[in-house]
Amino acid sequence: MEDKPKQKLGFNIIKNDPTEGHGGFGAGVLTLDNISPVIIDVEAGEATVDVGAMHARSSVEKGIKFLKSKEEVPNGKPYWLVWVTIETTQKGPLYAGVTACEMTVDRSIRRGYKSLPEHVNRMDKSLKRHIIVEHMDDKSKAILAEFLKNHNGDMWTNSSEELKKGLSVDSGK
Repeated sequence: MEDKPKQKLGFNIIKNDPTEGHGGFGAGVLTLDNISPVIIDVEAGEATVDVGAMHARSSVEKGIKFLKSKEEVPNGKPYWLVWVTIETTQKGPLYAGVTACEMTVDRSIRRGYKSLPEHVNRMDKSLKRHIIVEHMDDKSKAILAEFLKNHNGDMWTNSSEELKKGLSVDSGK
C-alpha cells in the first residue's frame, strides 16, 4: 500500500476536460473534478475550502448528528456550504456555478441541522452552472464574494454578472 499525497486545500481545476478538442464521446459530461465545497463560518467571518464536505465529512460536520428540523437545534451556529464549480473558457477560468446551502451546528449537544437532499440538489445545480445565492444573508454574501475575489481575481473578473450581482451587498441597508 503506497502513501497517498496529502490533498492540498484549494479549488479543483478541471484536470481532464472531456470536451477538450472534440465534440465526440464524453462531450458535455459533468465531472466532479471541477467542483469544490466552501464552508462559510458566519460568526467568524471566514470561508475555507473543505473537500471533506464532498462526502458530508467536513470539519464542521464531523461528530454531529443532523436533525431534520432547524427548531430542534435552537442554539445552532450558522454555516453555509457553498458548492463552487469552476469552468475554463476561452477568456480563462471562471466561477461557473455557485450554490449555497444552509447548515447549523451546536457542538455542545453534538447536533445540527441541514437538509441533505438540498445539499445534493444544490451540488447538482452548481455542476449545471446555476447561481443560487439570493437566500444568503448579506454578511455571508460579503464573506463569499471576498473569498472568491481573493482566491483568484481573474476568475472573479471572468465570472458572470449574475454571480457578481447575486453576491453584491447594498451597504446602505
